[in-house]
Amino acid sequence: MNQATEIAIWSSLPVPAILIDGADRIADMNPAAEGFMNNSTKWLIGQPIWDRLAVDAPLEESLLRARDQGTPLFVNDVDVGTGNRAPTVCSLHIAPISGQPGWMVMLISPRELAGRMTQSHSVKSAAKSAIGMAEMLAHEIKNPLAGIAGAAQLLSMNLSTEDLELTDLIVAETRRVVKLLEQVEQFGNLSAPEMKPVNLHDVLDRARRSAQLGFGAHMRFIEDYDPSLPLAWGDPDQLLQVVLNLVKNASEAADKKDGGRIRLRTFYEHSFRLRRADGTGQSVPLQIEIEDDGPGLPPDIKGDIFDPFVSGKENGTGLGLALVSKIVSDHDGWISVDSVPGRTRFRISLPRAPRDAQEND
Repeated sequence: MNQATEIAIWSSLPVPAILIDGADRIADMNPAAEGFMNNSTKWLIGQPIWDRLAVDAPLEESLLRARDQGTPLFVNDVDVGTGNRAPTVCSLHIAPISGQPGWMVMLISPRELAGRMTQSHSVKSAAKSAIGMAEMLAHEIKNPLAGIAGAAQLLSMNLSTEDLELTDLIVAETRRVVKLLEQVEQFGNLSAPEMKPVNLHDVLDRARRSAQLGFGAHMRFIEDYDPSLPLAWGDPDQLLQVVLNLVKNASEAADKKDGGRIRLRTFYEHSFRLRRADGTGQSVPLQIEIEDDGPGLPPDIKGDIFDPFVSGKENGTGLGLALVSKIVSDHDGWISVDSVPGRTRFRISLPRAPRDAQEND
């Protein structure tokens, strides 16, 4: 294998790869690692690896032992941060370099990327189930409910004040169920996105302005935008629906009197890829984060929050985040959530618009 081929393989590795010399200094990085570290190779070369990479595990002794014995080192599911990005759960694979005593290569595999194929499939399966349920519910339940509400209203015309409370309850509850069914229908009848180049900052600004004039008037918004973010590939109206839903949830979780903070952030992450079931990959480098300082998600539903009919609200339908997940999935994107008391952060990863589409727009 010639040097040109080796360089091409190194540059095309889909996961961050860092070359470490015998003194634990950064000797080289591939493009995916530059994206992960959010810094250039030129700037980081020669810097101590553990000054630039924060790993929530005692690695120094294990790495020294692996270096002395010439054996690989595997570390699974540890928090890895870089100082300029939030820690991400990753697996680390560190192996010695043949012919270079003391030198090691480290491969960083973010867990959320490795599991995207399976989780994306489960989200789509849940969406299909909810769509089928929507058709059944709409046809089999809405009409009888309308009849029940109408009959209760007729009965109320000849009842005493005490009995009127019962018929009013019947009418109110049937209307509540009808509203739920209409939300289910919306979930099932959502049309395919009309894809075009989209300025994500325009979408976020529209959502922010709408929120500040209504449900989010008590909230303080912080904008942290990457001005160089390229155009996304998506449906602007559907993406606006996604952001509005997430901002509304954040606003409702906050204290109505004292309010709270919602941070809207965008950035570009080169290494983010979505793995499909057929083994191919989709680059989703455009990142949107919507973060609030509310109480956080209930621990018992964190893992199922994007499933239909799962809700952390007392009277929630559990369809809002399922709809959000479906829209993002239809955009060949990815959504995840990280929540602890005092901070909940939803992250949306989307593909960028093709060059030819941007030129023709």
